[in-house]
Formats: sequence, C-alpha cells, structure tokens
Amino acid sequence: MRLYLRRMEQDLDIGPVIVFDGDCVLCSASAQFVLRHDRAARFRLAAMQSPAGAELARRHGINPEEPQSIVLVAGPKAFTDSDAIIAIGQGLGWPWKAVLALRIVPKRLRDAAYRFIARNRYRLFGRRDGCFVPAPEHRSRIL
Repeated sequence: MRLYLRRMEQDLDIGPVIVFDGDCVLCSASAQFVLRHDRAARFRLAAMQSPAGAELARRHGINPEEPQSIVLVAGPKAFTDSDAIIAIGQGLGWPWKAVLALRIVPKRLRDAAYRFIARNRYRLFGRRDGCFVPAPEHRSRIL
C-alpha cells in the first residue's frame, strides 16, 4: 500500500487531479467533457470509486462512499464545490474560462446551487451501471 501511495503522490506532481463520482452520469459526462476539451492535457482524473480517487477524496474531507462534491487537487491545494468548477473552467482556457464570471456570484449562493444539484444528481441525471471507461487515447490521464 505504501508503494502505491508513493506512486500516486509522484503522479500528482504531473498536474492537477479532478476527483469525481464515477457512478454519476452527470459527473462521468463532465469528466469526459474535460478530457475532450483539455487540449493541453493539463488535468488528470480519478473516480472516487478507484483506490487513488478514494484516497484523495478522504484526504480532503470527502467520503468516497457518499460523495457530495467534486474535488480538484492542485498540489497542496484542494478546491471543492463551485470553486472546483471555476478552477477547472479556468484551466481549460477559452471559451470555458468564461466560467470565471461566476465569481461575481457570492460563494454561498454558488455553493448552495452546486450542493442542490449534487444532492439530486442521481435522481436528475441517473446512475451508471458500470465503471467509467475513458477512450483509449485518454487512459494515461486516469489514475
């Protein structure tokens, strides 16, 4: 286990990691969106159901058994809720960087909207029956 965690920490030096709920249809579609639009291949992804994703989620206060937020881990920093969405959009560049405009909305309101969707995501968008499987060209970016 120590060797696995050491390897994972070395992998984290490569770039920011998005930890998402791999069972959620909306979350998996968002992960695929990031993979398609991240032309610089800046982001890596980890489903919370994977060993690496579960460990990162736990480190940042998220229960991987009942995930209620996305986590963007960028070095020692971690972003959750609407801050994670804004940081991801910023990292994708234009036109997705326009999501920065959401910063004019108070964080309390942004996060309330995010949490409402997060609490209801399975009912609104559904739950995946199988694991998130990336396209072959993106597999190296999945932890």
